Amino acid sequence: MKASREVRLKKYAKGSVSADNFEIAQVDLPDLADGEVLVRNIWMSVDPATRIRMADMSGFDSPIPAFTVGAPLDGGAIGEVVKSRSPDFDTGDTVQSWLGWREAFVAPGAALQKINAPGIPVQSLLGPAGVTGLTAYAGLKTALPKAGETIFVSSAAGAVGSIVCQLAKAGGLIVIGSAGGAEKCAYLREIGVDHAIDYKAEPDMLAALRRVAPEGIDIYFDNVAGAQLEAAIAAGRDNARIILCGSVSTVNDEAPSPGPRNLILMIGKQMRMEGVTVFHHFHEMPEFLQELQRLVAAGKMTWRETVFEGIESAPEALAALFDGSALGKALVKLGA
Repeated sequence: MKASREVRLKKYAKGSVSADNFEIAQVDLPDLADGEVLVRNIWMSVDPATRIRMADMSGFDSPIPAFTVGAPLDGGAIGEVVKSRSPDFDTGDTVQSWLGWREAFVAPGAALQKINAPGIPVQSLLGPAGVTGLTAYAGLKTALPKAGETIFVSSAAGAVGSIVCQLAKAGGLIVIGSAGGAEKCAYLREIGVDHAIDYKAEPDMLAALRRVAPEGIDIYFDNVAGAQLEAAIAAGRDNARIILCGSVSTVNDEAPSPGPRNLILMIGKQMRMEGVTVFHHFHEMPEFLQELQRLVAAGKMTWRETVFEGIESAPEALAALFDGSALGKALVKLGA
């Protein structure tokens, strides 16, 4: 294997991403040096954070670095070792890396993690059994949930939201989830959500929350920001907790979106709002995987995937995260 294709950032994104923001380039792969490995990617992950990094962040003090125009994007990937000059890897090994958005690559062995995950599809390590699932687990744990409390989860049919819903249900909480469309709401009911709100059919989210939870909510797991965050503040009970995880409703805005107009309500209600990023919770992965295995074995955890085929479909897969067409975890399959 001497050549590969990769997806590069052609120009910074303003508003919704389109094909114009990307270019697919063919590259020649270098010969292996000592300690290096040639990997052919099989699966790559598509994540909301990718869109954030496609913006021009000059002038912003962001903890997440922006991509460089003209350079390839990156992200989680599962691949197979084609050739190795590293003592830690053999031909045929299945490995995980952060070098997605390319069909193949050469990298030091230190950039790879060998996978041994019998009994589960390897692509699950990019979703529910990987950082996606850990994000849900860590975020919910940060909210200090108690059995009998009511939690509201936005983008509940998405990769993170659907895992949050099932973890909360297994913990004895009353679960409310919002999603766009009848199909996604039907899926929420399949995974045990007590009240599924179709925000497209019922756009007044505060009215919807008061209908299904007249006494208010105790936890809001926020994946979208915007109007749903404002509704959750209004519907929050005393000492309610809000976990900020994502902002899919505002990430494509060309100008900064106004913040919630009712933050002052949080003072009198003594509410807490806290941001969560998975990068500070990797030490909890063994604990999370143990819990995930327990719930899967008990029939209390399942997941869906939306799979796109081929490297050229990666931009479309990213757009699907924000136009509502992806259900569950979005993945790109690059090979057998």
